[in-house]
Amino acid sequence: MTENTNIETQNEITVGEMLRNARTTGRRKREIQTISKQLCIREEFLQALEDGKYDIIPETVYILGFARNYAMELGLDPEEVVAKLKKEMGLVSEVEENEENDVAEKNVGNEEVKNEKWYHRVWTKGLKFVRNNWVWFAAGIGALLIIIAVILVVSLSSASDMNATSDNASIVQAENIIEPEYNVTVREKFGTENIENAAVILQATQESWVKVEDARGNTVFSRVLVPGDVYYVPSGDGYSAVFGNAGGVDVWVNGILAPKQGADHVRVADISMNPEKLLPAVSTVE
Repeated sequence: MTENTNIETQNEITVGEMLRNARTTGRRKREIQTISKQLCIREEFLQALEDGKYDIIPETVYILGFARNYAMELGLDPEEVVAKLKKEMGLVSEVEENEENDVAEKNVGNEEVKNEKWYHRVWTKGLKFVRNNWVWFAAGIGALLIIIAVILVVSLSSASDMNATSDNASIVQAENIIEPEYNVTVREKFGTENIENAAVILQATQESWVKVEDARGNTVFSRVLVPGDVYYVPSGDGYSAVFGNAGGVDVWVNGILAPKQGADHVRVADISMNPEKLLPAVSTVE
């Protein structure tokens, strides 16, 4: 009864109330000013989300993007918050949502029954087999422990040499990285795990929401960038991006500035991150 009551209560409150409660209750109470600096989102936009005054935020894509980042920062489920927000804004009908919930509940119930029967059968047979063959199990465990001990001794003896080689390789790779001559002083770098192979680098010259997806449509990066922020796009085919403010994002391809993907304050989607499409003339010459 308590779990069902909590779920019903959470469904009744608004997205703004969910965000405010997560920020102001519990052990970790936080101020909007602090979160605003961490997320690089204006205080008035975060306050508008909590107050449900979505008309203060210029575009729907910004509303959903800000809400997603705010929810993740507060430890909430971003998908749940965005879905609830779409419903509040009239972007998803209540009938469709109820149908999806009914199907999900039925599937979960059936799956629990199947798992319970499967688990019971395996557990019973497993215990019986171990009881009948406990001597072999003991011998096998002993042999496994001996093998693990030998592997640890060999690994520790060569660990220092491997670390030294790895450090030298990292230094050489770092020296080979050539950063573009950015138009704006670099503020913060994102996607640094891709820095060694990134042929495409994005830098915000104006505040802009940027989302990058892989070939399957999975989001690999989603954030509001402020002037100076840099993101290293993963190498490989199939990556595409959405710019909330296309004129406010510089796209660098192998150190060369590509043409703008759109005008200031214009949202542009399905922007290919393929170097040949971003800078076809240079790719042809090479």
